[in-house]
Amino acid sequence: MSPTLQLAQALIARPSVTPSDADCLDLIAQRLQALGFINERMDSGPESFRVSNLWSKRPSGHTNAAQGAIKTVVFAGHTDVVPTGPLAQWGSDPFVPTLRDGKLYGRGASDMKTSIAAFVVAVEEFLAHTPAPLLDIAFLLTSDEEGPSVDGTKVVVERLAARGERLDYCIVGEPTSVKRTGDMIKNGRRGTLSGKLTVRGIQGHIAYPHLARNPIHQAVPALTELAAMRWDEGNAFFPPTSWQMSNIHGGTGASNIIPGEVTIDFNFRFCTESTAESLKQRVHAVLDRHELEYELQWTLGGQPFLTPPGELVQAVQEAIAQETGLGTELSTTGGTSDGRFIATLCPQVIELGPPNASIHKIDEHIALADIEPLKNIYRRTLELLEAQARAGAAA
Repeated sequence: MSPTLQLAQALIARPSVTPSDADCLDLIAQRLQALGFINERMDSGPESFRVSNLWSKRPSGHTNAAQGAIKTVVFAGHTDVVPTGPLAQWGSDPFVPTLRDGKLYGRGASDMKTSIAAFVVAVEEFLAHTPAPLLDIAFLLTSDEEGPSVDGTKVVVERLAARGERLDYCIVGEPTSVKRTGDMIKNGRRGTLSGKLTVRGIQGHIAYPHLARNPIHQAVPALTELAAMRWDEGNAFFPPTSWQMSNIHGGTGASNIIPGEVTIDFNFRFCTESTAESLKQRVHAVLDRHELEYELQWTLGGQPFLTPPGELVQAVQEAIAQETGLGTELSTTGGTSDGRFIATLCPQVIELGPPNASIHKIDEHIALADIEPLKNIYRRTLELLEAQARAGAAA
């Protein structure tokens, strides 16, 4: 059994349903400390929802005055997992890692405990061969990615920024692949902006509409206009910004009462061609033009980020090609990730992990054939970035 598989099993066996860490970070910190990493716990949040955070860094010990500071490579991820769902529907206990039909089953097998195990073993192998690299290597791990994402990576990044920590490259272990590990990586993500719109009318008897004002009737023309709007055209990396309603609720439940208000929940997934402020302004302009009496509460879940092809993307693509022969696809599709927080401090952030077909599902799993290639891709990426650093130092 490979060291990567062993560590993945040990992590899956810990029932770290968000925000619990179930001592995953302690296990990882022990492995990293043995490699010369300096571990810092940055736990955050109230005691009733305490989030575990680990920042662990191994300084290279080198300086390079001619080329500037030694570059830092960060491996980022989360130890928390989503709830299991009905246990009776699982083929095996979700927190008893099980090998069956060429797959490793368990909650977190794909999202993303195997990636974390692959991170650790890749670094162990890299340092065994290159004990004095020209790179600083760090880990940023949290137990609050599947939850509110308030006291996890966001807090760690804010603390690192406050003390002037420099990050150059970051690989997030999200499950990005489709059929085979390495066939797709994320080099950016769309932003997310949510709104809760309450349109007020005047409640009354449905038989006397002239004595009431129906907020649903008033809201529909504005909502129709918003649903038909073209917000932007996207770009080479992002699809056009989308606006979707997720919920409409109003009324008392009685069929003979005109409601006094209606509430609409909606969300933007926006690309770098739009900003949160520009989208807000356009929505308010439509609502005002329709002369609605309304209240609108906004929640910015994350800004879009993009890492254009450059040092990190090229290293990861080359590592994937060396290990698997695949030409990887760059993508910005899907939901949000903690990469949105890291990108505020780190100029080059990509996401790379195993196939995602079973994530959050009953019988979550990863094919055994995907585990070692994932670890090797991470190690090869370090080797390629190290070669870049040495070439720069020699120039």
